[in-house]
Amino acid sequence: MALMHVDFFSDVLGMSMNMDVILPQRTRGQIGMEGKAEDGKYKTMYLLHGMSDDHTTWQRRTSIERYVSSLGIAVVMPATHLGFYTDTTYGMRYWTFISEELPHICREFFPQMSEKREDTLAAGLSMGGYGAWKLGLGASGTFGAAASLSGALDIVDDYRRTEREMADRLPLFRGIFGDIRRLEGSDDDILALADKLAASDQERPRLYAWCGTEDFLYQGNQKAWEHVQNLGYELSCSESPGDHQWKYWDEKIKDVLDWWLGDRGTAGEGYHADFRGDRQGYRDL
Repeated sequence: MALMHVDFFSDVLGMSMNMDVILPQRTRGQIGMEGKAEDGKYKTMYLLHGMSDDHTTWQRRTSIERYVSSLGIAVVMPATHLGFYTDTTYGMRYWTFISEELPHICREFFPQMSEKREDTLAAGLSMGGYGAWKLGLGASGTFGAAASLSGALDIVDDYRRTEREMADRLPLFRGIFGDIRRLEGSDDDILALADKLAASDQERPRLYAWCGTEDFLYQGNQKAWEHVQNLGYELSCSESPGDHQWKYWDEKIKDVLDWWLGDRGTAGEGYHADFRGDRQGYRDL
């Protein structure tokens, strides 16, 4: 694999931005890791970070480069700050950046990245899980699949909990989303966005989700899973004991890759996915 640290300018945000990019490389001599690259254009995963993180965190706290080395795919890990993948009320257009500008920039810089929606996955954890599903549901012409790990999928309930329990964080939420009346039912509300796409004639994404049963976002995940199931989306979701920690996300990103790529192989040397191995079982809704 090749790992590139990219500094570039965003016209949408009016500022310099950062992303780390993993590209496939055919190798034979690496110890303990196989490098593959297929002919033709690369499938690409946009891998999104959470609230306390940046573009480097997936590499620092997981073995993502090793997991994808034998899969022949590209991985884009952008910095998106604390913008919740949203065009904020204070004028920073993080949604437009992540959904429109960034894919264009990546395909210009790296022309081997596929432009096909079925070859493009959005995935992320926590705030990034929210962003991933938002990309799948709100930019389905670009992203054919979306995967959330411990995602903030019921953002309206998260806002209400912030009002009740985390007053110091409330100015942040108001700066991003406005007041809760503006948020609820808008395109920043994942449940409303799923309704809007289901009522249109646009293509729907494949959806994946995992959340730990002790996670503070677990109930919101259950609500979102049931909501998209009732709308007829193709959803694969699983739950197992766990809270909001990297040791779970490091394991579950391998499940995401296996789900997305299907028969193309498993992620990581010697790894074999078995969704039914979760103690709480596997649900394909």
